[in-house]
Amino acid sequence: MIAHLRGTILEKHPNQVIVEAGGVGYDVAVPISTFSQLPETGAEVRLRIHTQVREDALSLFGFLTQDEKNLFEKLISVSNIGPSLAIKVLSGMAAGDLQNAIRRNELDKLVRIPGVGKKTAERIVLELRDKLPAPVSEDTGTPAAPLSRIDEDVLSALINLGCAKPAAELAIKKAHLAGVADQFEPLFRKALELAR
Repeated sequence: MIAHLRGTILEKHPNQVIVEAGGVGYDVAVPISTFSQLPETGAEVRLRIHTQVREDALSLFGFLTQDEKNLFEKLISVSNIGPSLAIKVLSGMAAGDLQNAIRRNELDKLVRIPGVGKKTAERIVLELRDKLPAPVSEDTGTPAAPLSRIDEDVLSALINLGCAKPAAELAIKKAHLAGVADQFEPLFRKALELAR
């Protein structure tokens, strides 16, 4: 599977970029949010890739951030949402706004996205609401600071052990507040204890 692609932009269009790497031009579908942040044609780019393999096609979907890629993969896990619709959904709203709309059950915002009807919006909310990070706070309007690499590893370990993502994130914050060293093992042990 292709997970990362670094190369030169040959062409770019909304929802598509062609990246040359090692003499091969890769056609990559991208959301508008990624397209709008791409450098000019001829510049080097690094994309996080989700590869979809089907009997008749090998499709690449590219993202500048891991958060966008994670959200895309969550969207395609929803029944009846394929990669093309997931790209449209990510193009229709900023990733943070989309996560907030899902967590807050704001169906009216979701149905404004082309291709998303009421039933699809309800399915997205039902299947993803508890799998997404906590919504952006109303008073500040800004998301929490991004997780450090150690925090991300601890979060991943907690989720792999069956902890829900919001509870795991809260446990990590509490562990930091308790003064635990910023090292994987002590932070993981304390967060695991707090997540129970």
